[in-house]
Amino acid sequence: MFLTSNRIHGYEIARAAEREEQGCLHSLFAKQPVEHLAPGQPLFFEGDEARHVFEVLEGTLRIFRIISDGRRIITGFLHAGDIVGVSLRSNYLYSAEAITVTKVRRLTRKAFEMAVADSEELRPQLFAHVCDEMAAAQDQMVLLSCKNAEERLCSFLLGYLRRTMSVGALQPVVDLPMTRLDMADYLGLTIETVSRTITKLTSKGVLTPAGRHSLRIIKPATLAQLAGDGDEYEDSRRDFVVHGERRRH
Repeated sequence: MFLTSNRIHGYEIARAAEREEQGCLHSLFAKQPVEHLAPGQPLFFEGDEARHVFEVLEGTLRIFRIISDGRRIITGFLHAGDIVGVSLRSNYLYSAEAITVTKVRRLTRKAFEMAVADSEELRPQLFAHVCDEMAAAQDQMVLLSCKNAEERLCSFLLGYLRRTMSVGALQPVVDLPMTRLDMADYLGLTIETVSRTITKLTSKGVLTPAGRHSLRIIKPATLAQLAGDGDEYEDSRRDFVVHGERRRH
């Protein structure tokens, strides 16, 4: 038994409802209207005045920058439950664009900052959010500066495997809504290298295709070792087993 994508989506909606009731950053968006983005539709552009903060309800966004020679550098992917546009500057530091059909809610930056300033409960949550963004940026620096192509791709897949496990899936199947070009632009590789590395991992029996945008991770521990994160994976796997046992009882 494992959670299908519809059940995972329902699980995420339930978690979102719980967060709103508990009085967290997500609760600030609860009364805002839902906006829909089509695939490829921008949410905002790098350099735009940062007038709004957004909560992602459903779908996937890519965040990216265009460097001086015209190349696109993807710096991350955002999913349901993420908050977008919490910037320490007056302008957005990157562009955000929908990959899939995406639902968001927006709040004016002024209203967001006033609500946080007035709440002793929300201030540490905002601080934690900013710290998480900084940690993610540091992880990306390590990924691009210290890891080879195989290690980069394995680290990427391992991150999605952990995310899949965290929302209750009991089988190691990762959904990848982005294209291989998106993955290449995120990992600092060419699309040919991404495709070749996936084929190599398939031939090693580490993973296998599980649909148009999904991969089944057959050997998660091997994937973690190839990513250079074997010890960290074992820690997260033990936590997953414990939580899985709790869900079954």
